Amino acid sequence: MTIDAFLFDLDGTLVDSIPDLTKAINLLRAELDLAAITSDQVRCYVGDGVGLLLQRALPQEHVNLPRRKRFMEIYTEHLTDETVIYPGIMNFLEMHRDKPMAVVTNKPQHLADIIVDRLGLSSFFQSVIGAELALQRKPHPDMVHHAIAQLDCAAERTVLLGDHHVDLRAAHAANVKSCFCAWGLGHDDGLCADFQAATPADLPGLFPAGDQP
Repeated sequence: MTIDAFLFDLDGTLVDSIPDLTKAINLLRAELDLAAITSDQVRCYVGDGVGLLLQRALPQEHVNLPRRKRFMEIYTEHLTDETVIYPGIMNFLEMHRDKPMAVVTNKPQHLADIIVDRLGLSSFFQSVIGAELALQRKPHPDMVHHAIAQLDCAAERTVLLGDHHVDLRAAHAANVKSCFCAWGLGHDDGLCADFQAATPADLPGLFPAGDQP
């Protein structure tokens, strides 16, 4: 199977953002006189957007639009304090630097842009597609279709790599290949992917550098 283009989810696939998400949640909880929660708890809460993250991380009576805005302020301030690229990702991106690549994430566009830029990933990606682009979010295929159009690549020769069932559903709906990244933050919800990678070190074997059109 020849793969010409790569689409990557951001959180849980390219980068581990749990430390900074945990910090932002706990700073918000502290403002509400609530005890801190652990990074393992936060890890279980992420993957379905900010709204559900706050519903899971805060008592229900504290979940509202002003609280969501305050969380985003705090998180933006600490966006890349401790967020890191997963080991092995940079090597894989270097292997395929000559191929079209894009980030496709449900994270707000401006935050995705900042993370990609600050962590030195910008040169690998022709496009970063985040929320707030008048596109329906994953698992809807809108973002994937938009990426394919921007990269000018064929859907059947494109793979979406992600750590969550929304990525697998989006890939299926857009008729692109899927690769489930098991090192991430989410789960596959029992869905089958075209490829499975336990760690980033598995990616070169699944998608060798010599895999040319």
